[in-house]
Amino acid sequence: MNPTGDGNTVEAVAEDLATDALVLDTLANNLGIVAFIAVCFYIAAAICAVREIMNSRTAQGSIAWLLSIFFLPFVTVPLYLVFGWRSFADYAKVQELLGRTARSQTAETLKLSDQEGTRHWPVLSKVAGVPFLAGNAVDLLIDGDATFSSILEGIRNAKHTILVQFFIIKDDRIGRDFADALIERALAGVTIFVLYDEIGSNALPRSYLNRLRKAGIKVSGFNESHKYLRFLGPMRLNYRNHRKVVVTDFEHAWVGGLNVGDEYLGRSKTFGHWRDTHVKVSGPAAVACALSVTEDWQWANNTKISLDRITGFEKPGDESVLVMPTGPADDLEECAIAFAEAAARARKRLWITSPYFVPSIDVVTSLYAASMRGVDVRILLPEKADHTTVWLASHAHADEMVARGVKIYRYTEGFLHQKVSLVDDDLASVGTVNFDNRSFRINFEITLWFTHQRMIDKIAAMLEKDFAGARQTGPDDLDNRSYAFRVLAQGARLLSPIL
Repeated sequence: MNPTGDGNTVEAVAEDLATDALVLDTLANNLGIVAFIAVCFYIAAAICAVREIMNSRTAQGSIAWLLSIFFLPFVTVPLYLVFGWRSFADYAKVQELLGRTARSQTAETLKLSDQEGTRHWPVLSKVAGVPFLAGNAVDLLIDGDATFSSILEGIRNAKHTILVQFFIIKDDRIGRDFADALIERALAGVTIFVLYDEIGSNALPRSYLNRLRKAGIKVSGFNESHKYLRFLGPMRLNYRNHRKVVVTDFEHAWVGGLNVGDEYLGRSKTFGHWRDTHVKVSGPAAVACALSVTEDWQWANNTKISLDRITGFEKPGDESVLVMPTGPADDLEECAIAFAEAAARARKRLWITSPYFVPSIDVVTSLYAASMRGVDVRILLPEKADHTTVWLASHAHADEMVARGVKIYRYTEGFLHQKVSLVDDDLASVGTVNFDNRSFRINFEITLWFTHQRMIDKIAAMLEKDFAGARQTGPDDLDNRSYAFRVLAQGARLLSPIL
């Protein structure tokens, strides 16, 4: 026996045992960390489940969340925090502080309300929280050239205040022209606020924003004080501000489907002609639009926009307008209620145009009911796709409509992006609301409703021209689609609640 060898063997064994002990100790520590993380996830899952039960809006959606949380907590909890956790008590508080509940009475006191229009459309008025406002001048702006010519002219003529709110702002040709116009007014002493959505404007460079700020323009992202991926409150990545509003001097407002980008003027090689609609309103409705922007601004960064320059409520025209901001802070699904009510009241025609068509079951039911009672229900959608998943889901929903007598048209003269509806000869709307669950339930949106015959006639003529540039989808179109396409469309449809 070799003592030296035996000694080496003992040392080697001791070293191996020490290594094994270290490994076991490390493993125990790691298992402790893993166990701690697992416990945290299960606690978070329990909190999310209880919250979903207590704040459920639809049984189907809540059951889907609860089953997913139970069986796949590690996957579902992060998704729920982004897509399911809805809490906007702080936004409701801003509305309360800015006196939203008193606006209806204020309009009555100042003799601004159109009592006949409000009485004829009580549900819409209750959803909006204000009556139809009388005494407005309204211009229908068709497509980008007309819209931005009007907006830029309004900015250049502004004397003391400009409010700007867009989902998308791009640093391209029209984006720079827009910035130049704002900067020129800012240097002339006009107070300017620019509010943008960080998701929609994710490609907007910091240099663009800094250029505005350097000129004295107050600039804010919608989540400035509510950063998305924070755990001390809801993760609001899924809740976007989709409104597009410009207000000058609290006298004129522009609202509609166009964002600030070259494609909205038909400069995109991919989409070509961009079909969109905006409106300019002058009068009391412009003040209502301004109040919507001030709520968003105060919620976004905890600062106020002074309303001292609202010195009077002039009535430059004779048209009635209802300003309806909607969003996830609403107590009910108020946007869906408004459009379902409009559909339910239709007796002769119900024409709807939207780039996306992913409606909820209650809205689908109202469309079917209108068709069954003999209403000319037409839905105009784009032939081209800009968001493939939504486009596929739109096909699945539209195909069902065709099978049940609703007329579906596909716009073929470019890309259709307008959000317009027409009910009989009585009511029309222009705004930012797409006909999908996201606009009805998740996004912050704004819609202007009109009852004056002059505006009804203009919108009817515009839509008749749009339908002339579209092809109607028939049963043959459904049969000619490949099975693979139909499977993809139906699969995309399953994502309808978050599209």
